[in-house]
Amino acid sequence: MNNKYRIDKPPLTKATIRLFVGDSEVHTAAVGDGPVNALDSAIRKALTGFYPCLKEMALTDYKVRVLSGEHGTQARVRGLVESKDRERSWGTVGVSVNITEASWQALVDSINYKLMKENRIIDF
Repeated sequence: MNNKYRIDKPPLTKATIRLFVGDSEVHTAAVGDGPVNALDSAIRKALTGFYPCLKEMALTDYKVRVLSGEHGTQARVRGLVESKDRERSWGTVGVSVNITEASWQALVDSINYKLMKENRIIDF
């Protein structure tokens, strides 16, 4: 029996990302319990070699809110990410009609905030 797709186990989501840090191209993938967890894992996997301080950062909460329901599945959504490190916690927001894009925006802003507090700047 193929254990890869067992019905009694929850499915895993895979995220693949490609980004540039300075002149270096990073292409990586990660799996997670859902798309946001997979994106979070992939972006950390790609960046911790360049920015080790990201190891001390953790995503503590994630929420999605529909901004207006009159458009059904075309409604704008707001992705809310709460993060923390050893000293502080913060929240970031992304907005899009695409739930994955809104979540990505919030994740990137959260990482940028951490790096800004560490006096590191990233643009990806």
